[in-house]
Amino acid sequence: MENKYRVPFSAMGIVLAIGIVFGDIGTSPLYVMRAVIHTLPDGQLARPEYIMGAVSCVIWTLTILTTLKYVIFTLKADNKGEGGILSLYALIRKKFKWALFIAAIGAAMLLADGVITPAMTVTSAVEGLDVLVPNMQTLSIALIIVIGIFLLQPYGTGSLGKYFGPFMCLWFIMMAVVGLLQLAQDWSVLLAFNPYYAIRFIIEVPDALIIMGSIFLCTTGAEALYSDLGHCGLKNIRAAWIFVKIALILNYLGQAAWIINHPEKITHGTNPFFMMMPQWFIIIGVLMATSAAIIASQALISGSYSVISEAISMNLWPPVKIEYPTTIKGQMYIPSVNYMLMMLCLMVMVVLGSSTKMEAAYGLAITISMMMTSILLFLFFIKNNRPLWFSIPVTVFFIIFEFTFFIANMQKFGHGGFVPVFIGGLVFIIMYSWIKGTWLKKKFTTYDVVNKSYINQIDRISKDESIPKTATHLVYITNAKRKDNIENKISYSLFTKTPKRADTYWFINIRRTDEPYEFGYETTVYVPCKIFRLDIRAGFKLGIHTDKYVNLIANDMERKGMVDLSSRYPSLQGGEYNHGEFKYMVVGRVIRNINIKPIQQFTLFCYDIIKQIATSDKQMYDLDPSVAVVETVPLYRKEHTEEELKNLLMQADLKQQIHNEPQPEKL
Repeated sequence: MENKYRVPFSAMGIVLAIGIVFGDIGTSPLYVMRAVIHTLPDGQLARPEYIMGAVSCVIWTLTILTTLKYVIFTLKADNKGEGGILSLYALIRKKFKWALFIAAIGAAMLLADGVITPAMTVTSAVEGLDVLVPNMQTLSIALIIVIGIFLLQPYGTGSLGKYFGPFMCLWFIMMAVVGLLQLAQDWSVLLAFNPYYAIRFIIEVPDALIIMGSIFLCTTGAEALYSDLGHCGLKNIRAAWIFVKIALILNYLGQAAWIINHPEKITHGTNPFFMMMPQWFIIIGVLMATSAAIIASQALISGSYSVISEAISMNLWPPVKIEYPTTIKGQMYIPSVNYMLMMLCLMVMVVLGSSTKMEAAYGLAITISMMMTSILLFLFFIKNNRPLWFSIPVTVFFIIFEFTFFIANMQKFGHGGFVPVFIGGLVFIIMYSWIKGTWLKKKFTTYDVVNKSYINQIDRISKDESIPKTATHLVYITNAKRKDNIENKISYSLFTKTPKRADTYWFINIRRTDEPYEFGYETTVYVPCKIFRLDIRAGFKLGIHTDKYVNLIANDMERKGMVDLSSRYPSLQGGEYNHGEFKYMVVGRVIRNINIKPIQQFTLFCYDIIKQIATSDKQMYDLDPSVAVVETVPLYRKEHTEEELKNLLMQADLKQQIHNEPQPEKL
């Protein structure tokens, strides 16, 4: 990959990665060992070999899934420095177009995780107050915090963001120190590094499969780690992971040591994360845990915005309004996504009530997303000609590991595991309807040839003063890839519906590219100073900003003497407002008089509903509403013939004859 896309390796980059990338995985110690205790059999909650086996499973899960799969292998699959499941799909889609649905499933489940994680982490952190004040109503506090997180999104993190990294460094140091203090009382727990204890745990413990679902929670942040590659850079993430993993393992080992040495304090609801802290430090620990949970939630919410933004750029999601509250690279705000996540998150918190119950809803969606990433990673290996003796064993190893966790998490399906799958399923249905609806509309698209006759017809309309003038500069947005083609719907708008007279005509084609920040354009001159076509290439991270791009290019063309942008009205020429007006024509299509399969009709119906709710054609191309006009034409225009008229007249005559025949008398 080209170095110009890579984030430089630096101490600040490492600190930034600790703050952005590892928030989710860094708050997992709040609930992993508690979830394990909760699922162990009665009377065996503090049994040393069970606790040793559980923490051994945690260590090796972090090693195999997070370190080996993501930090070592997957982070190499960067798309010009950008990561995430959709960026990975962008790398392979030319060769494996069918993988689109695999990427859509993975992205949908990742968004579902963005609903559960804030609820889970914040609630778990605030519940630490139960250690000081038993039976305290912590849910209301957690709800207020989560509402605050979402309501502050329109303002961005701004200058506060630079403190996330240093604070998370303190968080990991605190976890390491607290864990080390407990570990110092029982060094035998270090034997958990031996995978024998993990294997023995899986074989011997009753309901081990259910417990594995709880252990999986230690690595749920691994998929988000890959998504943040573009913000922090590969080397910074890898260096930060060394520090983060040491801190995590020390804390997990410390919790295990405390459980083994305090069996009398263990119940199904015990949270060893807070219980192993000194009494005087618990309130500080709760405050730090809550702050870390807020940072982790912020990172996941921002990650959800990035996923939707990339999905829009790849035409997997309807275009929606995107705002940029700060000048910080990559920081955006999507109102519709923000409030959708907030409502779903609050619903999960209110319905489930406690983090213990939320644990059942956590993990299943991420295992699905991880398996989808593994499949795409295999296709990436194939595309890059990696040998099969390497690609197949590596992929099969990871998928077997992840599928085991998938089966384990499926045990919780009826106890709340269905929640993220249901949310992810809804997201996927929206994606599928949008993808198929777009494809069906393209299927019924016909093209006219832009030849000399076509250009002359436009020129004649431009000179025909009997036609009311539409604009000085009339801009049509075309999806025709060939420069000598134009959609029939544009011809219908230009010539048939109401002829459009203008001084200058522009046909604009905007193509999203797989390079995140690419920008370029080509100009085709049909008639000098009068009729042009612009082919614009914009990277999927830049987005579609049509009028902005056209104005920038048109001004450059004027400087080169290719076009006159001044006003054509004598009263404005030479003055302060001597600028010719632009009008953008967006031609939409409606379903009418067309015979298609019922499933296709239903897909197009869903597509239109989603489009009406989510976006408009003006928003899709990011057009200023004051200069944009939307026209509609039939999706398919059937030519009516003389034969069709004769058939109608014959049918009418036949029905009239039947009607006039005398009816038999009733007996």
